[in-house]
Amino acid sequence: MTTETGTLYGVGLGPGDPDLITRRAAKLIEGADVVAYPSLAGGDSFARAIAADLISPSAREIVIDLPMTKDRAPAQAAYDLGAQAISEVLDAGQDVVALCEGDPFFYGSFMYLHARLTPKYRVEVVPGVTSVTACAALAGLPLAARNESMTILPGPLEDFALTERIRAADTLVIMKVGRHLRRLRALLTHEGLLDGAIYVERASLPNQRILPLTEAPDEAPYFSMILVTKGADPWL
Repeated sequence: MTTETGTLYGVGLGPGDPDLITRRAAKLIEGADVVAYPSLAGGDSFARAIAADLISPSAREIVIDLPMTKDRAPAQAAYDLGAQAISEVLDAGQDVVALCEGDPFFYGSFMYLHARLTPKYRVEVVPGVTSVTACAALAGLPLAARNESMTILPGPLEDFALTERIRAADTLVIMKVGRHLRRLRALLTHEGLLDGAIYVERASLPNQRILPLTEAPDEAPYFSMILVTKGADPWL
């Protein structure tokens, strides 16, 4: 008799505050016999920390240990190993709930498992609150209205690419600020956008910070972003 394979659930957890986990995500995590999640270089897992109160003490945990390196090959190898461990559980007919901070398909770690496992297994993606919407809510900054456009940019992009996109957008969201903060601040200053820029780090966590970019520290954590709206209040 052939055993029916299990289903892989990619569950978005939101930006960090467990209260922002959706009811659908919470139900899946609470009922999971097997959970999988990424962890950096043998350290604690941010994804697991968000969902810790929902994970059953009896659940099996598959840790995808991601090395801290700019070279993509070691991380890809880690996802290969994680996908293999998950596939063995799915082949045995069990479901797996994969935890992903933020939203699985918005700069989410789950997309790498999705690419590897979707061709063979049933996969369901549960969306989560994104860091972009969380930061905008904390800053009290509407992102777009009517026919306005919003552009989301990764901070590590080269200056020429950032400048081109910055000039074309009505609203800017710059993510992955980290060590690029000084360069990004100088770039926005050159474009005359510094005064309206808001800096947010560790959104929804107890140590969150929301500041004018002019007051932001020179060193920023990875989980930080810059929000900029151009022109008048979009609601007037």
